[in-house]
Amino acid sequence: MDNAKIIVEAVGYTGSALVLISMLMTSVVKLRFINTIGSLIFTAYALCIVSYPTAAMNFCLALINIYNLAKLFKNKKKYYVLKLDDDKSLINYFWKLYEKDIQKYFPEADKNAPCDAVYLVCYGSDTAGILLGTKKDDGSIDVKIDYTTPVYRDCSAGKYLYTYLASQHIPALSASTNSEIHRRYLLKMGFFENNGRFEKKLA
Repeated sequence: MDNAKIIVEAVGYTGSALVLISMLMTSVVKLRFINTIGSLIFTAYALCIVSYPTAAMNFCLALINIYNLAKLFKNKKKYYVLKLDDDKSLINYFWKLYEKDIQKYFPEADKNAPCDAVYLVCYGSDTAGILLGTKKDDGSIDVKIDYTTPVYRDCSAGKYLYTYLASQHIPALSASTNSEIHRRYLLKMGFFENNGRFEKKLA
């Protein structure tokens, strides 16, 4: 097998692998983004082996993904936030649905711990995330859980929530974590680490 054929085969395997990997993504944005790259690479492979129907199909899949990604980013304003009262029924239901994933990011979280700051982030009729915390004397919130469901885990739900909290005159958020994944998320969302605690100014 000559070098050119090896390269072409490698391109084909890479495209196929990316399409398959995209199916494992829980985030719709990541799924479509990776699938788009895989489809475009496989389109190039199909053209190299002169398989025009395969090339056309994969190119169309890439266009469909790009179209749907554009819709997702355009429709971000559909988020809204509900401030919940002390009724634990919704929290318990949410916890039951996502308990294993919540404990992955918040291994020491306790749904029964006292909290007087409870916010539910929704996207249309879907629940996108939840924040549980306690209010401090200065009005800031000590966050115990700031969880986003896998489908909406592209940081947009968190950004919307923080903007909403700022509009409600919440001056700052603070949090602690033993999870490296959550630590990276906090830093990405603009928190600053200070003696093991993470803080973010909102207003």
